[in-house]
Amino acid sequence: MASIPAQRGRRHGRRGAAALVGAAGLAFVVPAAANAGGQRAAGTEPSGDPIKVMTVTTLNANGPTYENIAITAELFADYINAQGGVAGHPLEVTVCDEQFDPAVAATCARQAVDEGMVSVVGSFTYFAESIVPVIAASDITWFGACCPISPSELSDPHSFPIGNQPMYAVGEVKRANEDGCENINAVITEGAAAIFQTPMENAMAAYGKEFGDIILTPEVSQDYSAEVAKAISGADCVVTVMSETPFLTWNTAWAQSGTEIPQYGNQGNLNEISVVGAEEATDGDIIAGMYPDIATEPWDEYRTALEEAGVDQEENDFNSLGGMGTWAAYTAFTQIAETIEGDITAQSFYEAASNTSELDLGGMVPVLDFTQEWTDGLPGYNRLFNRSVVFSVLDNGEVVPLTQEFEDVSDLAMGIAPS
Repeated sequence: MASIPAQRGRRHGRRGAAALVGAAGLAFVVPAAANAGGQRAAGTEPSGDPIKVMTVTTLNANGPTYENIAITAELFADYINAQGGVAGHPLEVTVCDEQFDPAVAATCARQAVDEGMVSVVGSFTYFAESIVPVIAASDITWFGACCPISPSELSDPHSFPIGNQPMYAVGEVKRANEDGCENINAVITEGAAAIFQTPMENAMAAYGKEFGDIILTPEVSQDYSAEVAKAISGADCVVTVMSETPFLTWNTAWAQSGTEIPQYGNQGNLNEISVVGAEEATDGDIIAGMYPDIATEPWDEYRTALEEAGVDQEENDFNSLGGMGTWAAYTAFTQIAETIEGDITAQSFYEAASNTSELDLGGMVPVLDFTQEWTDGLPGYNRLFNRSVVFSVLDNGEVVPLTQEFEDVSDLAMGIAPS
């Protein structure tokens, strides 16, 4: 385990994930489909210089933390290295904990540059503005993020998000209207309104409606009773955008209110962890997401890796943006890196990603074209290549797949009525 001042860094090649997931000496069963193009084979030892990448997220902080991102990043390295690595080279992952501090996030960025990282892969942070401009100056990509929420993530040419935040919130509005909701209130965590509110209001306008009320909630609260009372007042449905930790407190207040109003929430946050104790009150609630449920076929290899590594899947939610988003990011990184002739560097990967017009991850997300920005879409959101959603439903506290076909919400996000 390596560390630098003011942050905790995790680095591992073939076996270092043991420190995080408790699985030393991992032995994976490699599905035949994993041997893409015959470039990898089970049991082949990777060799040569490692391909160094970084994942940035929050691990030690008073607010929300994302251990599932760190676990998945390191798990993928063990998994792919057991198959012969990336283009025959060992994949070496460094997890940089930004501790919910923009200054530490900037330190992560400088470390990525100083240590010659090929890319920063599958990350999530509220402080990407402290990272993306720094790494972009060295042609290091911010690759595969599930949840772009900052201007640089949504507009910088070195940003290649695979997820589509805030489009899943548009999906909530879509589903609520199609389910027949007439009087809809919105609940959005403070700070998120800057990127979520406009597309959500546009979607309502596309259906010829407006929100009855928009309630902005604090990121951390001991009691959301007052906000819940306001949210359900005069509404027959509520669409909600918040993180997992506040959702747990929110759902406690939701259950205590006695409401039977349907709630629409966001993937990986309105989940089996955040509804504990409120299973009855949230039964039938709809979850809008950007990735199909982990129980579906696209995630067969991910489930295998989690199970064979003995990862505790109750302590952290891997049926989530952080979990599935990070696995999808690393899968995409590997697919693109293996198209590169010659050395895999930050510059060669940036060029390869920029010229990828048909990224097919087998149904984890729609087929993506990184050569076509969303220039005719929402201003400032031009790097959103994926603008489709899928849905799940809560069934007595369990998340169950509801749909698997991707539904494009680009027009709704711009206020264009569905055809």
